[in-house]
Amino acid sequence: MSYDVVVLGSGPGGYVAAIHAAQAGFKTAIIEKEPTKRLGGTCLLRGCIPTKALLNTADIIEKARHSEDFGITLSDPKVDIAKVQQYKSKVVKKNAGGVQYLMKKNKIDVHFGHGRIVKKGTISIEADGKKNEIKTKYLILATGSQVAHLPFIEMDHKRIIDSDDILDMEEIPSHLVVVGAGAVGSEFASVFLRYGSETTLIELADHILPIEDEDVSKEVEKSFKKQGMKVLTSSKLSSVETKKDEVLLVVETPKGKQNISCSHLLVATGRKPVTGDCGLKNTKVKVSDRGVVDVNTSMQTAESWIYAIGDIVDTPQLAHVATREASVAVDHIAGKNPAPIKYNLVPNCTYCSPEVASVGMTERKAKEAGHKIKVGRFPFSAIGKAAILGQTEGFVKIICDAKYNEILGFHIVGPKATELITEGTVAMELESTIEEIINTIHPHPTLSEAIMEAAHAVLGHTIHI
Repeated sequence: MSYDVVVLGSGPGGYVAAIHAAQAGFKTAIIEKEPTKRLGGTCLLRGCIPTKALLNTADIIEKARHSEDFGITLSDPKVDIAKVQQYKSKVVKKNAGGVQYLMKKNKIDVHFGHGRIVKKGTISIEADGKKNEIKTKYLILATGSQVAHLPFIEMDHKRIIDSDDILDMEEIPSHLVVVGAGAVGSEFASVFLRYGSETTLIELADHILPIEDEDVSKEVEKSFKKQGMKVLTSSKLSSVETKKDEVLLVVETPKGKQNISCSHLLVATGRKPVTGDCGLKNTKVKVSDRGVVDVNTSMQTAESWIYAIGDIVDTPQLAHVATREASVAVDHIAGKNPAPIKYNLVPNCTYCSPEVASVGMTERKAKEAGHKIKVGRFPFSAIGKAAILGQTEGFVKIICDAKYNEILGFHIVGPKATELITEGTVAMELESTIEEIINTIHPHPTLSEAIMEAAHAVLGHTIHI
């Protein structure tokens, strides 16, 4: 079989690339090695989608425990982990089926098996002990990433687990320790804290969510502690030992060594590219020691017929980044000369409770870049809709250039932060000034009014505080 475009990997980068190529008139195929023969990649099968399903259950149980605040009496609400897993699996199955439907709708051939580059224009597919070859003019690599483990920790995938393992938990841990307080670690810590686990979060950096603005990180840490979580920052895990039904840890903290006994240890310290066995050695494609593929701004590698997108390139490992890179790669193949992606305007979202979202520079980064800045901040506690929802933690923080009032960064911690951040993303894409946010009418009562008020705060004249 011969194609115009073949995509290796069916995650949010891969399947979008295939659809975009097919819609551009290219004869297209996609190759996926998932053993269960499902499409969607890590994000859909064991990442974004199932994780957010678990988080949704955590939100619901927390709401149920405080139902009296809203005039509803419930009797002893509990989490049934077996039913949670059924719900999560149903969501995943529906979404995976949706991707399969989109392949059929767009007349994209789907090949299940392990794809490898043989030579220019030739890809082998190995499945069930058999190999066959297909031809293609262009190849888009979208093979994604996998969990990265710490070298001194021996994973048994029962009590010492990673983010893949914890998605299929059949019990709620009595005491969960999470190493790594980035988005993944903070989300799982937030989930199981609300499910009822004693929870400890350990982070090497001096604040959790290290890539976020420090004011935001402090607010989340304060909330986590208020909810009953133990948080250890500037701390390092130095020893791990499994003994019967417990995991024994030694943690080096600013106050000295701590011995911690827990039922489960979650290692959430990052991911690494999956590029080791896709035939790149048969090409001139440049790959770093970490497995990262070198590309230009059009996502094209040193081999003009090969493109790479998503977690295997040196850009933020986020589904929405992979999706955008997919469009850029296909548009370049189609000769459309696409504009380079503005990676400084990629929104970051963490779906813990309270939610966190940001785009642009943190206050520290803005100062380090030499900007003279103005900062506006407004709390959700002064927003009527937040009071209605019973979620008044957090704030909106906007950072502006002092000379022209151009917006440099948006930071939100609080209810629906991950939905609200899009206003900031669009504003920065359009190079808006703070006056343009102020002059935009925000509906009442909504959470978005906090953005308008934070904009007013930049200029020193908030309305409702």
